[in-house]
Amino acid sequence: MEDRLNELPKGWVWTRLGDIISNISLTGKKLKQSAYQLTGKYPVIDQGQTFIGGYTDQEEFKISSDTPLIIFGDHTKVFKYIDFQFVAGADGVKVIKPEEIFYPKLFYYFAQVIPLPEKGYARHFQWLEKSFIPLPPLPEQHRIVAKIEELFTRLDAGVEALKKIKVQLKRYRQAVLKYAFEGKLTQEWREANKGKIEPASVLLERIKEQRKKDAKGKLKELPPVDTSQLPELPQGWVWTRMEVCSTLITKGESPNWQGFNYVEDGIPFIRSQNVLWGNVNLSNVAKIPQEFHKKLKRSQLRVNDVLINLVGASIGRCGIYWSENEANINQAVALIRVNHSLESSYLVNLLLSPKIQKDIHGSKVETARPNISLEDLRYLTIPLPPLAEQHKIVEEIETRFSIADNVEKVVDQ
Repeated sequence: MEDRLNELPKGWVWTRLGDIISNISLTGKKLKQSAYQLTGKYPVIDQGQTFIGGYTDQEEFKISSDTPLIIFGDHTKVFKYIDFQFVAGADGVKVIKPEEIFYPKLFYYFAQVIPLPEKGYARHFQWLEKSFIPLPPLPEQHRIVAKIEELFTRLDAGVEALKKIKVQLKRYRQAVLKYAFEGKLTQEWREANKGKIEPASVLLERIKEQRKKDAKGKLKELPPVDTSQLPELPQGWVWTRMEVCSTLITKGESPNWQGFNYVEDGIPFIRSQNVLWGNVNLSNVAKIPQEFHKKLKRSQLRVNDVLINLVGASIGRCGIYWSENEANINQAVALIRVNHSLESSYLVNLLLSPKIQKDIHGSKVETARPNISLEDLRYLTIPLPPLAEQHKIVEEIETRFSIADNVEKVVDQ
């Protein structure tokens, strides 16, 4: 193995790890897991995700050293630098003390990059002891650590800056949606098309007349929209209710309630976990029997149906059903099928906007599992621009979101 070691800088040597460490004996020093406390004088170090499994006040178990110690989890294969008094937990760890010739902090950094076998070794520490580690002169070890920590500090600052950018991108998207439905993104477009576009109020009157005609005298008149507390809309826009702009607002049912089970080969059955923020994910969708799908005629999906979650922590998430394949929904998801006064893409962006999300969450019933009703959706007050402007609004949103998405990809990379 020594023959395969890389050449080191002048003054450095390769040394076997087992020759430059001593193991701190834990005989009689391990605290039983049943004795862990939520708080206490000493942290209990074990092989958990955070290494600190609990706390204790038992002095007789404490481990302390005049120099920092290194903890190695034989099963987790992770090192931890310890410069405080602690107690070893029941879930075994190795406590390593580097000899004086090795600065403990540098030993900690170097030891982390020793390759460990994925399989074939029940005790990884035995492998470590036989491994080789580079040993620089002691003064240079301190300089190396200082440089590593200087660079880590810069990296940490860079990561924090990138996290702030992601937060700012989220705020930017919310601002885009806010301005879009206040008419600010299309202000110049409206001026350029002044007098050329049919106002939404004219389109809405035609829709209302058609609704009356289709209902054959059985249409339930909706109460007028109270605009006294609503912001003023741009010229050509109008406040209306969701039901006026839709041909259907409904939800599905649970197969279990009807005596059906999920199947491997059947009709896609969309549940709340499939409806995300702005899209519908069909990659892991449940399937229901054809018989149950036929029974749920009202909730059979069509292309461009808007889906929105009604129940639980995901209330308000929505997206467009984009597939031409048959599908259905369960009782936690509502479909909104728009009429020709409303563009589906406009509606989804509108539903995701800060004001409408606030309205949706303001109307939810606080039960053991919060929910909004179909009645809430039907009565939801929405701003309706002319149809041509709806298309322009979606275009402006998608342009800005595309830029934000590209920035976010770079940040993630």
